[in-house]
This record gives sequence, structure tokens and C-alpha cells, in this order.
Amino acid sequence: MTIGGQISFGLRGSGPNKYAPSIPDQPITWLVYKQGYVDRATQEKQDLLSHIESVRDKFNLHLVWFETGADVLRYMNSGQPRDTFKIGGFEYFGHSNKACFMFDYSNFIDSACKSWLHENDLKKIDRRVFARKAYVKSWGCHTGESMSQKWHTATGTRMIGAIGRTQFMMEELPILSSPNGRWAN
Repeated sequence: MTIGGQISFGLRGSGPNKYAPSIPDQPITWLVYKQGYVDRATQEKQDLLSHIESVRDKFNLHLVWFETGADVLRYMNSGQPRDTFKIGGFEYFGHSNKACFMFDYSNFIDSACKSWLHENDLKKIDRRVFARKAYVKSWGCHTGESMSQKWHTATGTRMIGAIGRTQFMMEELPILSSPNGRWAN
């Protein structure tokens, strides 16, 4: 599973294979925060939703638009028959702080967020939705400072998160940008 808006979350299904992150032909669900792209499309005078849909088509992704953190939790828990289709991987690409994924950070209100998933809501995730040894990583800033621990307590899976800030690059995975930054789980 990949999540995005100004973010992307990705879920890799385990389907018949237990360890989907290492198997490239497993289906990928791409959760995208729609309002972020609707607002940005107006600012940039571009049809960003069609662009996202073309990426979906090119890479054969299962695209799920979402509006709230509750939508993300609902999809994780029941968006697929989780008794047979476990989540083999979960990656978050977007803004975050040590306690939450921020789906529209500074998109509508400067230095603020109207849509998020807070670490205190992680306990709403059904622990049984993840495949054994699921790969979970947040590429956002600071999630290794608190949220990774809360994720593990809530789900039983470990989430790799950044201690410090990350920087998103063009056509590359994000990198750690704090002087003493590191990945932790």
C-alpha cells in the first residue's frame, strides 16, 4: 500500500505470497489524498487528477482516493477481504511529524493541516490485516521519534521511521536531511 495526496501510501497485497514486498508482481494499492491534488491543480492550472490516473494506468495500480485518516483506516481494515488478502507492505510518502501523517500540510493553510492520521488512532487498525513480516516504512519527517513505537504497539508490525527530517527528491526516494538523522524502528 502506498499513501499519497501531497502524500502517497502504498499497500502491497500479499495475496498467495506471504512476503509481497520482495515480489515485484504483487498488486499495489495507492491511496491518494484527493483534496490536496484538487487544490494544487487549481493553483497550478493543470489537471493533476488525470495525471495521477495515468500513473495508475501505466503501472497497473489500484488507486483509492481518500479524504480523512478514518478513510485510510477503513481501507486498511476492510478495503479488501483481509482474511485472504493481507497487507504485505505499507509505505507512507508525505509530510509528517513525530505523531502523525499530515495529508495536506501547508496546502490550504500555511504551516497547518486539515487532514491527518494521528498515532493515537493507530489502535483502530486491526492487527490481523498485516502479513507476517510485512514491510512498513514512513518516508516522512520525524516518524521514528514516536509514531514508529505507537505503530508497533498498535499493529504488532515494525514501522521504519526517520529520526529527524527527510527531503523528497525528484525521481528518487526521500533522503535523511538532518545532520544526525537516522532510520529507526
